[in-house]
Amino acid sequence: MMRPIYLLIFKLMSWKVIGSFPTNIKKYIVAVAPHTSNWDFVIGIMARSIMNVQQAKFLGKDSLFKAPFGWFFRAVGGYPVNRSKNNDVVQQVVDIFNAHEHFILGLAPEGTRKKVDKLRTGFYYIAKKANVPIVPCGFDFAKKAVIAAEPFYPTDDFEKDMEYLMGFYRNVTGKNPELGLL
Repeated sequence: MMRPIYLLIFKLMSWKVIGSFPTNIKKYIVAVAPHTSNWDFVIGIMARSIMNVQQAKFLGKDSLFKAPFGWFFRAVGGYPVNRSKNNDVVQQVVDIFNAHEHFILGLAPEGTRKKVDKLRTGFYYIAKKANVPIVPCGFDFAKKAVIAAEPFYPTDDFEKDMEYLMGFYRNVTGKNPELGLL
């Protein structure tokens, strides 16, 4: 419904999409990094529609889902996550994957917009436990591009897998580069 408007906005902003999301895989994680700005959410909502994955959901800190805007974040596909308690978020998300025939989840593997020097590991273990691939994705503000890579199935070599993912993200410049990954 909003796709033509988002396409026009991307064109006016000189943004483009490089790559695509898989159409033959019913479940996967879209891991978007670096996450350096609230603008990532806006670009993500538009890109999701432009790339025809409107059904993609996202995780957000639970405070976003409280009044007055909680209804909005739920309406656009958000799932609240309480990060202050040790409540096995990985297993909760794996259960969501297992309960659906078709489920796409977008998240920021850093878990914050602040400067970090490594990715958090939850997204990786969700993918492993749910047996779903990770699609590395970046919102490159320098190139004005949403970049989607090929699906990647985590192996049993955690270090090698993380280096592969970091290799992709090192080539993506966030809105605030000083907050980006090393």
